Amino acid sequence: MQNHSKPPPLVLPPVPLRVKSTKGSGERLSQTKSMVIPDLDSPQKPINRHRRNQSQHNIAQGVQQIQPVLHGEYLNKAKICDGGRKQRKNWTSAWVVLNSSQLQFYKESKQEVVANLKPGCKPEGVDLCGAIVEWTREKSSRKNVLEIITRSGDEFLLQSDDYPIISKWHDAIKRAVDRLSSGDVGPGGGKATIQRASSSECLPRPAYESTKPKAKEPKSENRRSIIFKLNYSASDSADKSGVKNRLKKFISRRPSMKTLQEKGIIKDRVFGCHMLTLCQREGTTVPRFVQMCIKEVEKRGLDADGIYRVSGNLATIQKLRFIIDQEEELNLDDVQWEDIHVITGALKMFFRELPEPLFPFRFFDQFVEAIKTKEDRQKIQVLKKLVHNLPRPNHNTMKLLFHHLQRVLTKSRQNLMSSQSVSIVFGPTLLWPELDMGNMAVNMVYQNQIVEFMLIECLEIFGPEAK
Repeated sequence: MQNHSKPPPLVLPPVPLRVKSTKGSGERLSQTKSMVIPDLDSPQKPINRHRRNQSQHNIAQGVQQIQPVLHGEYLNKAKICDGGRKQRKNWTSAWVVLNSSQLQFYKESKQEVVANLKPGCKPEGVDLCGAIVEWTREKSSRKNVLEIITRSGDEFLLQSDDYPIISKWHDAIKRAVDRLSSGDVGPGGGKATIQRASSSECLPRPAYESTKPKAKEPKSENRRSIIFKLNYSASDSADKSGVKNRLKKFISRRPSMKTLQEKGIIKDRVFGCHMLTLCQREGTTVPRFVQMCIKEVEKRGLDADGIYRVSGNLATIQKLRFIIDQEEELNLDDVQWEDIHVITGALKMFFRELPEPLFPFRFFDQFVEAIKTKEDRQKIQVLKKLVHNLPRPNHNTMKLLFHHLQRVLTKSRQNLMSSQSVSIVFGPTLLWPELDMGNMAVNMVYQNQIVEFMLIECLEIFGPEAK
């Protein structure tokens, strides 16, 4: 038999694998993914799969994500303005997270949000770039209130009863705003850079601009700025009828506010004017309107049922107020002022709208401490001393009013008004604290007690009424 030996196996030369060039990660890959030896030491970057551009461009390196400054905490939040339009203040509890460039508000804590958040649902965010952060007392009666105003015109209030907590948030948000304003932080939290498409060179990005619309600038009332806008308007060429020219002449010849006041066209108000300013303008120590109302009530209203307690028609009261503010001739004997409750309502409105109450702010705590004195004789002496130290317009007006209210009490059987009911009406009307620190109910008790005690001891505190 003939031996047939098997031919040796055919050995193919190894195919050299082309290794990805280390000169730059932006060069095109000439082999398929399976023919490239991966670099196990460096993290793999995704390859652009766009059909028209198969090249992988280098992404800016060195971008470091800044971790949230504060991971989260429950704070009270209210949005009072949306794009420059005011909204009703509605306080809600929110889980607040501060990232490098924005605040985020969640309804629940972060763990609950991750478990319950629906796909596509995003938390409410506040862009801090160009924002203003400051403490505020005017926007809310609550204590420890922080106000945030964004470039888009949104306004948020943050509040916590614990001052160290809200102070910590104030400092952290302030630092984030300052860092963003300096241009050192981009939208992603790192150094903002731009890369050319054809090279790996990184260029510094201009100052980060938010895609949100900027807040509208307040309209200037300066006459010169209005004329400037009219002069350089782009539509001047289309002004064939000369409307803008006539408008510019009218504005340039318009008299100033001071001239209008000197001619008596624009008059200073009576309601809402400071007591001292009003008395200096009228040359008296008791405002004329107060004297007029008290005289009319004593003339025909001491016997009226529920005097000062019953409210008059608000529209008629506002009409009376308008006449007084315009310093027009006023005759309270006119038939349109026949309802005595309209006059008492206007008098109470005058005291309520004072920028500083009849009992000045700096005396409020002293009156409260005085009314806490247990011994009546000592209490009278302390209150008498406080009243004596009041500014003269406040002292004389208070003396006239309390003597008048005491005469109202002499007719208590007819008008059914007791010292307690009068103090309930005039307590919050004549004195209130400058800053309400959440003790409204307690303050109201002291307000009523002060007025009632001074009303009962009117002669001892103020002395006899001047003839």
